[in-house]
Amino acid sequence: MTEKEENKVADIDHVTESILEKIDSEGFHQQGAYNLRYNGYSLCHGDTQHIKIKRKEDKQGIDVFISSGTKGEQVHIPVVVAASGIMDQVYNDFYIEEGARVTIVAGCGIHNSGCNDSRHDGIHTFHVGMGANVRYEEKHYGEGEGTGARILNPVTKIIMEKDSVFTLDTAQIKGVDSTKRETEVVMGEGAKLFVVEKLMTHDKQSAVSNMDIYLNGAGSSAQITSRSVARGDSTQTFHPKAIGNALCHAHIQCDSIIMDKAQVCSIPEIDAKHVDAAIIHEAAIGRINSEQLIKLNTFGLSGEEAEAVIIENFLA
Repeated sequence: MTEKEENKVADIDHVTESILEKIDSEGFHQQGAYNLRYNGYSLCHGDTQHIKIKRKEDKQGIDVFISSGTKGEQVHIPVVVAASGIMDQVYNDFYIEEGARVTIVAGCGIHNSGCNDSRHDGIHTFHVGMGANVRYEEKHYGEGEGTGARILNPVTKIIMEKDSVFTLDTAQIKGVDSTKRETEVVMGEGAKLFVVEKLMTHDKQSAVSNMDIYLNGAGSSAQITSRSVARGDSTQTFHPKAIGNALCHAHIQCDSIIMDKAQVCSIPEIDAKHVDAAIIHEAAIGRINSEQLIKLNTFGLSGEEAEAVIIENFLA
């Protein structure tokens, strides 16, 4: 496929449009900087003056180059898998230059109407330059009446230089049968990390999230917040770990609502290897507060409606 063909506006079917609405909170449009991966290949992409997207030559994936002149732009790189039996693995690298300010909107949606498993593994590496400010949003979603599983296994590595800021906002909406998330962050001097992880599981779904945060630079800080709801017979395991190798501050907080016959295991871990490393962790797992249910019932909501309101606000 030539570059001219890649930049042509692509026709997007109804199923893909519906999935994009769910995984791209800002709204996906074929303008600005974007790349839509569909059933294992790049369907369309576009560049801007400050943001260039290039396909890798040695393996599946893209390199995204974000120049220092980028101030408040967005990059949209959603993935849609709409066929049963696809096993898609992609390697995406992001090179963010010094002082750039950018929002990267990713996410993957799987529509599986067949009997074979569909799977997407996205391996993302972020090279964040000095003083750059990056917000990365990633939503996962699954649907389809087929018996084949919908599997998503993201791997995220973030390398942060001096005084950079990175916000990682991830959410699993629903419909993902199995997910294993691996996250590693290496932080330089004065770097600041903010992580918000939101997850919903139901039926017999399983979710595992492992996170290693290395606070290597003096004055680095990290705020990790994980919220989840487990329903049905689903299982969840969270293992965030903060390793303080310098004067630093970190706070890990894991809160989960457990319902029905679900199981939740939360293992926040702190590892101080420097006398001036200040790291705190908290974890709470429990059922929905009965007083909240009763209060909403007095407003005329049924038990099911009240639960839905509480869960929506908890994961907001």
